[in-house]
This record gives sequence, structure tokens and C-alpha cells, in this order.
Amino acid sequence: MQIPFLDLKAHHAPLRAEISAAIGEVIDSSAFAGGPYVDRFEKEFAAFCQCPYAIGVGNGTDALWFALLALGVAPGDEVITVPHTFIATAEAISFCGAKPVFVDIEEQTYTMDPQLLEGAITRRTKAIIPVHIFGQPADMDAILAIAQKHGLPVIEDACQAHGAEYKGKRVGSMGLAGCFSFYPGKNLGAFGEAGAVVTHNRELQEKIQTLRDHGQAKKYYHSVIGWNGRMDGIQAAVLRVKLKHLEAGNARRRAHAHLYDKLMASIDAIVTPQPTSYATHVYHLYAIRVVGQASRLPSLNRDTLLKTLTEKGIGCGIHYPISLHLQEAYRFLCLRPGVFPVAERCMQEFLSLPMYPELTAEQIKRVCREIHTDTSLA
Repeated sequence: MQIPFLDLKAHHAPLRAEISAAIGEVIDSSAFAGGPYVDRFEKEFAAFCQCPYAIGVGNGTDALWFALLALGVAPGDEVITVPHTFIATAEAISFCGAKPVFVDIEEQTYTMDPQLLEGAITRRTKAIIPVHIFGQPADMDAILAIAQKHGLPVIEDACQAHGAEYKGKRVGSMGLAGCFSFYPGKNLGAFGEAGAVVTHNRELQEKIQTLRDHGQAKKYYHSVIGWNGRMDGIQAAVLRVKLKHLEAGNARRRAHAHLYDKLMASIDAIVTPQPTSYATHVYHLYAIRVVGQASRLPSLNRDTLLKTLTEKGIGCGIHYPISLHLQEAYRFLCLRPGVFPVAERCMQEFLSLPMYPELTAEQIKRVCREIHTDTSLA
């Protein structure tokens, strides 16, 4: 039995008729770039995120970049984030001309360690970007308290955390802005590229709306140099359909994670995700850590387990194999191995197992049986 890492066909099958009808409406109206379908999605997604405003953009990278540009982040500035995230978080900082400054992650949540945050703040710091990685909210109270003390805005990178909550508050609603990606494999995924920024701040909303549309608030009247970062009407129509099913899908992901946790609880060499008591995890990814060297199975490591599971037809992934500070693209920062020990240890241990709402209990049981077998043979 083949078990894919992600099964978008199974995800879309029950929604196909509704999605086709929604796309047909856009085709009939010819509202392809921006327009009423984007407006409707923005209102619905803003309400979902417990914010008054949402701005649909071309992708999650645009969302992060426009939020920083709207804050005035520019060359010579610094923006603090984490080394364990997809590169888009740092790219958005770099494309503002600013310098990404990294803070290591916590051992339990894999999110920004607030105890290390204040030590990274300098007179050049312009913003802080915590990342709600894998669907796990960062410790926002602690991060926001430090940010407020230093008069710094917080932009939440919620690109992997649609619908996650921190003490009853939706991610994206706590900082000055929250940034989302709707890449097809996300908990809320489009039929291509799309993203959004949510905010409580009207001025920020207006600036991002202008930036995403070539710097124009009125057609052909350009107040600033902007970019083409609009959301497509077809993507908005698809997202409106799928948004109605997001909470149910997230609940199924949590149920799957609970079963994974239960079935792997006895394996010393596996560390399962550890959700906190103050947050609601949405498990965009179910990333275990393979810690054979730290257990009674020194011959077991992440790469050997990945190889054997792949050979048995079980799709897995690594998120992410190289921390950002060690990437070739960021060599110019001159950050050597050992600077961020938790992130570096995790990059060698993380293994993402199949996770999507349509995953079945039998599939999860088979994955766990194979992991039990492989760890017992190590």
C-alpha cells in the first residue's frame, strides 16, 4: 500500500463540483485579476482570523515582503526571525535591503525562543517576525511583551498555521500584521499561488493595498513604487470554497496527530511533536525527530529511517535540511555552525510523516508499524 506524503486528489474530490461552479462564475464574469471575488475572500478570511482587514496578494512571500515594506523596513535595518523556517521569511527581509538577524528556537515548540530575543535587539532593529512553524503557535505573550518594551512591531509568519490559536486568539491577529501563504499543500491551499496579510491597522492595510497594485490607489496614479502582487480571482473563488471546510480539516489533522502520538509513544528513538497547553496546533506538518544517537539505538538516524520508509512506499519529507544561517545564500552573514544549536540539531533529526485531513487510521497505523519495525532492527 502506497501512502503519499500529501494527497491533494483525495482532498479536492468531494469539493470538485463546488469548486468548478465557483471557477465558472469567475470565468463568466471575467474578474480574473483582483475584483469582487478577491474582495469577498478578503472579508471572509479577515473574519476567520479575527481581524477587520485582509489583503489578498500573489503568494506568502509577497505577504511578508509587503508587510515589511509598509512598515518602512529599508537598507541598514535589521529584522529578527528564526533560522528554522522556509527561506521566504528571510528573503522578504533581504528584498527590503535589510539584514535578517536570527534567534534560536525552543526545544519543545521549534518556535522563536523568547529568552534569547532581547539579546538580539539593536538600535537597527526594525521588526520581529516569529514563525508559527508546522502549525504550532509561537509564545506570543512573551514575544509581544519584549517587542512593546522596545517599541518594535511584530509581524507573524503564519504561512503554515491557518486557524491555529494562541490562548483563544487566532494566529495572525496578535501582531501588527499576520502573513499567510495559500500554496496548494497548505491547510488552506489555492489552485496555484496566493497569499494574504491580515491586520487591525487601517493605515497598514491601505499601504499594502497600494504596494500590491503597482503603487496605485487610483488607476494610473502611482503614489509609490509598488509591485504586481495582486491575488487572482480564480484563486480567491477556490479559497472561499475551501475556507468553509478548514476548521473541520484542522480537527481531522489533530485527530491524526493524536493517533500518531499514541502509536509511537513507546519508541525511545522518536520524539513526537509536543503541542503546548496554551495553543491549538493545526499540524500543517507532522514532524518527528529521530534521535537514535541520544537513545539506545545509536545506529538509527533520520536519513536511514527516511530511506527505509521511502522504499516501503511511505512518502516523507524533511523540513528543513539546512538552517537558513548555513544556507549558501546567507553565507555573507558569516554565521558558523554551532551558533544556533537547537535549530542545527533539529535540522539533522526532523522527518515529516504523511499528514492531511483525508489520511486514514489504517494508513497511520501502517506508517507507525513500519517505524516500529525499523527502530527495532536498528
